[in-house]
Amino acid sequence: MIRKLADSFILGMIYGAAFFSVMLLVGIIGYVFVKGFPFVHWTFLTTVTSILRGSTGIAGNLVNTFYVAVLTLVFAVPVGVGAAVWMNEYAGGGWGVRLIEFTTQTLAGMPSVIFGLFGMVFFGGTLGLGYSVLTGSLTLAVMVLPLITHNAREALRAVPDSYRIGAAGMGATKWYMIRTILLPAAMPGIVTGIILAVGRIVGESAALLLTAGSGYLLPQSGRGLLHKVLESGGTLTVQMYLSMSKARYGEAFGIGVVLLCLVLAINLCVRLIAAYTKRIF
Repeated sequence: MIRKLADSFILGMIYGAAFFSVMLLVGIIGYVFVKGFPFVHWTFLTTVTSILRGSTGIAGNLVNTFYVAVLTLVFAVPVGVGAAVWMNEYAGGGWGVRLIEFTTQTLAGMPSVIFGLFGMVFFGGTLGLGYSVLTGSLTLAVMVLPLITHNAREALRAVPDSYRIGAAGMGATKWYMIRTILLPAAMPGIVTGIILAVGRIVGESAALLLTAGSGYLLPQSGRGLLHKVLESGGTLTVQMYLSMSKARYGEAFGIGVVLLCLVLAINLCVRLIAAYTKRIF
C-alpha cells in the first residue's frame, strides 16, 4: 500500500513538472505575443528605421540574421559532423580523442562574450575582417561547433553495431557504410544538434555586438548581396537589445514575436531538409 502511494506521488510529481514546464513555455510565448503582436505589421517587416521618413523597421536586421545563420551553419556543420565521424569511426578511444572531448566540453561551457572577444581580436583584427557579418559568423561557428560535434557523435554512437557488422560482411567499404547507413540512421540526432545550434545562433547577441556590429541597412542589389558579408550587420537580437536600452519596449517585443516565428520556421525547414537528405542517402 505504501509503495503504491509512493509510486502515485512520484508519478504525480512527474506529470506536475511536465505540466508546469509546458505552461511556463506557453505563458512566456503568450506574453511576448500579447505585448509585441500589435507592433508587427508589413511596414515593420519590410523597411528599415529612418528618422527622415519617420519609420521603424527591421528588414535589414532580418536579412542580417539570415546571413549570419546560413554562414555559421555552412562553416560549422561540415566540420562538426566530420569531427564526430572521425572520432567515432576512425580514431578509436585513444588519448587524442579524450583530449578533443575535454576541449569541446570546455568550449561548450564558455560564456559567449569570451567567444566575442576572441572573434573581435582574431577574425576582426588579425585577419582584418573588421566588424562584419563574416566575422560574426566565423565567431558563432566556433561557438556552436562543440554542440554540433557532441550531438552528432552521440547520434552515431546510438546506431547499433549490427549495422556496421552487416555492412562489413557484405563487403562495403567503410566510407560507403558511413555515407549510406550510419549517417542516415543518425540523422535525427544530427538534426537535433543543428536545431539547437540554430536556436543559439539566432538568439545570440553578446558575441555579435563585439564582432558584427549593429548595422541595419539593407544590402544593395547585385554585387551588394555578396559584399554584405563584409559589412557591419546587426541581427534581430542585437536590435532588440538596442531597443530595450532605448526604452522602445513595443519595438523590442515586436522583434521578440518575429524571433519566435523565425526560430519555428527554421526548425521546420531543417527537419524537411534532413528528411530529404535521408532519402538521398
